[in-house]
Amino acid sequence: MPRRSAWTALILALFGWTLTDATPAIAAVAKKPAQMLVFIGTYTGARSQGIYVSRLDGATGKLSAPELAAATPNPSFLALHPNRRWLYAVSEIGDFEGRKTGAVAAFLVAPDTGRLTPLNQRPSGGAGPCHVSVDATGKCALVANYGSGSVAALPINADGRLGEPGSVIQHRGSSVNPQRQQGPHAHQIVTDAANRFAFVCDLGLDQILSYRLDAARASLTPNDPPFASVKAGAGPRHLAFRPNGRFAYVINELNSTITAFACDAKRGTLKELQTLATLPDDFKGASSTAEIEVHPSGRFVYGSNRGHDTIVVFAVDPASGKLTFVERQPTQGKTPRCFAIDPTGRFLLAANQDSDSIVVFAVDARSGRLKPTGQPVEVPSPVCVRVTRLN
Repeated sequence: MPRRSAWTALILALFGWTLTDATPAIAAVAKKPAQMLVFIGTYTGARSQGIYVSRLDGATGKLSAPELAAATPNPSFLALHPNRRWLYAVSEIGDFEGRKTGAVAAFLVAPDTGRLTPLNQRPSGGAGPCHVSVDATGKCALVANYGSGSVAALPINADGRLGEPGSVIQHRGSSVNPQRQQGPHAHQIVTDAANRFAFVCDLGLDQILSYRLDAARASLTPNDPPFASVKAGAGPRHLAFRPNGRFAYVINELNSTITAFACDAKRGTLKELQTLATLPDDFKGASSTAEIEVHPSGRFVYGSNRGHDTIVVFAVDPASGKLTFVERQPTQGKTPRCFAIDPTGRFLLAANQDSDSIVVFAVDARSGRLKPTGQPVEVPSPVCVRVTRLN
């Protein structure tokens, strides 16, 4: 009679999982469905005032009506600290304290309600900040500035407040699209699974740049080699790693594709494996991509199509990292700018920017397919969604 571990390995093999890949999913299934907080970043204007918060029922996928968590200008991207006590938001503005730069704001999270108390703000290190992330140690915030094509690292103090940027790096160059790639446009900065490198998708350069990260010093140093390239005119926008760190997936905004890469964790380098279209072959309208996420199990990759207004789903081969098309699910709204998968992997929340809605989808654990729960909520101009368990 095989031991229990052998039976476990056999069952996982049937689903194409390794034990390492499956551990987070197994843990999530074993726990009682959690209540979660959902933070929503917006573009502010006549209707939106800043960051909104809602509650997600981990059993049913029902969202409560969003409430204003903090009034702040154009919080177009959000990041939660690993301790879940602090939240960081870019402020996509053109002038901060008399300087031609955007800003990054730090907030204290009320553990029971999700209401946000401002801590401080710092310059983002460039114009038009569009992305912020926090390294795994929680020691620094990383910011990508689309307008100026620069990236910055800001230290996080013991009280959650941000310090002045420890590193600011200005990208140089251009690519083939005269309207969108006349100069650098840093669109995202995230760390690898080992937290040793920071990778930057620069839409204007058609490059994914690699930097060595010293989180304790908020320091970024160009890696060698310094970047990986995608097809000219592709416009890399966002990147997501598989949980084991061996593979990374880049969604390209301008030509609506996803490129799979093998990742060398020791060297911080990427090697292209394949590139697939996110749109059907017969689609003739205008569309561009936005967000990409890997399911917590590592088995599926999701990407958003703005214009086609769908979430495209791919299955991941765990050995090769390559993708196979599963489906395209309409988001029941216009312009799905961003989406997020809850920590348990049971639900995907899509933010429809131009129809002012968040739509919740149930994720099929076996196929990765999406099914709307029929419980959307209204929120003005949603841009970013972040989901966390209640503390």
